[in-house]
Amino acid sequence: MTSPPQGWYPDPHRQANLRYWDGRQWTNQTTSPSAATASAAASTPLSANEEEVSFLGAKKKAQQLLRENLELRGQIEQMRKTLAEQTLLLNRVHALTLTDVEAQIAQVRAQIAGLLRQKAQLEAEISAERQQLVEVQGRLQMQDVGLYEYHHPAETSVKLRVELDRVQSRIKETIRTKAAIHASTNFFFNNSATQGRKFVNEMSRIMLRAYNSEAENCVKTVKAGNLLTAVGRLTKAKEQIEKQGQMISLRVSDDYHYLRVQELELAADFQMRLQEEKEAERERKAELREQRKAEQELRAERERLEKQLAKEQAHYMNVKAMLEDRGDVDAIRRIEERLADVQRAIDDVDYRTANIRAGFVYVISNLGSFGPNMVKIGLTRRLEPLDRVRELGDASVPFRFDIHALFFSDDAVTVETKLHQAFAEKRVNRVNLRREFFGPRPTRCSPS
Repeated sequence: MTSPPQGWYPDPHRQANLRYWDGRQWTNQTTSPSAATASAAASTPLSANEEEVSFLGAKKKAQQLLRENLELRGQIEQMRKTLAEQTLLLNRVHALTLTDVEAQIAQVRAQIAGLLRQKAQLEAEISAERQQLVEVQGRLQMQDVGLYEYHHPAETSVKLRVELDRVQSRIKETIRTKAAIHASTNFFFNNSATQGRKFVNEMSRIMLRAYNSEAENCVKTVKAGNLLTAVGRLTKAKEQIEKQGQMISLRVSDDYHYLRVQELELAADFQMRLQEEKEAERERKAELREQRKAEQELRAERERLEKQLAKEQAHYMNVKAMLEDRGDVDAIRRIEERLADVQRAIDDVDYRTANIRAGFVYVISNLGSFGPNMVKIGLTRRLEPLDRVRELGDASVPFRFDIHALFFSDDAVTVETKLHQAFAEKRVNRVNLRREFFGPRPTRCSPS
């Protein structure tokens, strides 16, 4: 059977007939295969090179060509859309002015800059979060061995805070480098080196937690004057831990123990300074009370003298005429001298009130309370200096003070200062200079 002529293919709806394909679509022209073949044969002779196709082969070939045609039509349609879009884009580009292009470029650059800022901000946040994560991990590592962040007494001291930060930083570094605890490295547990290392690590962590807990308690409870007791308590804890860990040769390193003792000493130093500040404040208040008492005494004495002077002046005016009539010159002179004495006393009180450096310097001792060769050198502005000496010997000491020297000076402050300087080598308390005791200095023991 010969193949249908060009343009004629099996009808998709009725395959017994042939339908004409004009290259774009199916037409309404139909015919039978024989008629189409005859017509084609009459009009166009077959060449020797044309390949004969059966009717069934023509149907298959037509379907294949139909699929290819549909694919080509889809590609053409897609190319048309792409061409239309490119044409529209070109039209837009041609329609833009140079100013519009520059504006769009500036807008794009601004968007890029904003994105870069957002990127930098996000990177900074990520870096901060990573740093915080590292700090949290570090705190967890410290807490795992019993080293917690707690309020150290020396934190509030400007002078001690720098040294405290340095010591605590070295303590944490020693723990991080696993140099705080030394233990056996070749211990076997159940004939297993792995289990042995695990057992040693766990025991080291437990022992270090116990030691750090004791060190923290010592820091929190240390007071002024009991540093040696606190250091002894921490050292005993170290010895007990090492005794419990003898089987694995466990011991707290000397360097780590020294750092914790330094931390303890800083706490004791702060407590000592705090006590000295409290004592200085008490003595300052005592001095203020002493000054107020002196001022009250001077004020009361002046009022008394003014009343006495006024009374004696009135008496003098009453008897003066009578004494003049008698011609008793000696009596008049004695009364005038008496009035002058009262006036001088008033002037003296005014002088001492105005001149705060005037007063009495005293040197006293208390053999029953402080032993021999111990004296106190001080001054008082009281009208009656013995009142001050009696107050010093109140219930705070079991015996009264003995007076070795007591004299008035217009510049008692300078006299007292020079005496303190002359006996500076004999000063008992060189930290608190308000303690005015001089004599043999006691020997102080080192806390280490």
